[in-house]
Amino acid sequence: MAIETNPTWILVSIIAFTVVSSVVSSVVSSSFDYGLALSKSLLYFESQRSGRLPYNQRVHWRGHSGLTDGLEQGVDLVGGYYDAGDHVKFGLPMAFTVTMLSWGIVGDGGTDHYCWQRPEDMTTSRQAYKIDAENPGSDLAGETAAAMAAASMVFRESNPHYSHLLLHHAQQLFEFGDKYRGRYDRSVGVAKSYYASVSGYNDELLWAALWLYRASAGRSTCNTPWITRIHWEALGGSSQSSAGISSSLESRFSLPSYAGYPQLLLQNKHHKTDHQHNILKKYQSKAEHFICSTLNKSKEGQNVYRTPAGLLFVRQWNNMQYVTGVTFLLTIYSDQLNKSKQRIQCPLGSVGPEDMLAFAKSQVDYILGSNPQGLSYLVGYGSRYPKRVHHRGSSIVSYKENNGFIGCTQGYDQWYGRQRDNPNVLVGAVVGGPDLHDGFKDVRGNFMQTEACTYNTAPLVGVFAKLRMLEEVKYEEMVMPLVSSA
Repeated sequence: MAIETNPTWILVSIIAFTVVSSVVSSVVSSSFDYGLALSKSLLYFESQRSGRLPYNQRVHWRGHSGLTDGLEQGVDLVGGYYDAGDHVKFGLPMAFTVTMLSWGIVGDGGTDHYCWQRPEDMTTSRQAYKIDAENPGSDLAGETAAAMAAASMVFRESNPHYSHLLLHHAQQLFEFGDKYRGRYDRSVGVAKSYYASVSGYNDELLWAALWLYRASAGRSTCNTPWITRIHWEALGGSSQSSAGISSSLESRFSLPSYAGYPQLLLQNKHHKTDHQHNILKKYQSKAEHFICSTLNKSKEGQNVYRTPAGLLFVRQWNNMQYVTGVTFLLTIYSDQLNKSKQRIQCPLGSVGPEDMLAFAKSQVDYILGSNPQGLSYLVGYGSRYPKRVHHRGSSIVSYKENNGFIGCTQGYDQWYGRQRDNPNVLVGAVVGGPDLHDGFKDVRGNFMQTEACTYNTAPLVGVFAKLRMLEEVKYEEMVMPLVSSA
């Protein structure tokens, strides 16, 4: 059956649809491209690679480095990632980074920090330190176990063998850390000046147990002793603060923040005895207090300080690590509340998932350029971003351009103090960020503000993906009815 069509009506419909689509696009689109920010943030980790680089390496100014790591100790420790602007491979922050991206310490911080060299030229000590029964490190073992358990979930479908291997080693690490209790910074004293175990090891053991619980849910391993031994008494009993976690403001924002624990527990539906349920409620209460304080809904003196332009501010040195971590937690907690159709009752009013997500977005937008400096603190995003990042590799001419050896102090003499931009852009890095007055000095020596770390960027990867997805979903919801009617 033929249908008569009016060309004029068709033309009007097309014009109307085009106009409406443009309006919808402008309404749902942010002034920031979260998809672009996501792709750039992932590039940063390629800049931080240690060892032999893969054939598909996209950051071309980097080369192979650290190829003899572990040689002195008779163990292969080649590979991994440098945690910040130096060339030490710290286990604790890297394990957290991997956990965030999924959801052994090599190098001597003292000798490394005396030098300013490219990783390809390293002549500093590559001393490796280990934890064992005599020198325990429950916090390091627990954090690494959590990272492996989380990563096992990512690879479950695409690479089942690797996923199983990760989960197996995560179980081993958890057992080891649980059996031989102790803080890693007491066993590896040189790490204390860089990544001290401020709150002890109980929080990391609980963190690991929770990830193992999630990674094993519904599988044959879920009834094994280690999975049922989520130390409800030792880690969450009434005799101590939950998991022995410090209640100081800085510790509340440290990695992993305890606000993330109940979030993981709440995602598991197999809830336990009445006693365990009561302990869970304690964690939930702590998490909700954390959120209320973050959103300025707690009583006076209990809210988190904000800069005049609205950025959360915890401390001067690398404040962005706390901002990105909190932003991630707010994002996943908002999802949980949205699914359960709940709101949180704070002392100064209730907050819902939309409030959390809106605030998380405001922090992301600040990072991307909505701030008094008009500066993106995500390097390589937009036209204005830090150009003198405190980072050895990016601040010295690429080894591929000039492979002449640059010595330990030569790097300081010729490159560190230069009043020029870094020759290599550290795309995707999130620097330490502004001070409490929104001020920022793009100076290489200003390491508190200009140094970037893997654990600054890692939490944002998931947040960028979420914001990008929401834009696409919202656009489709508003445009598809128009397409159907046309």
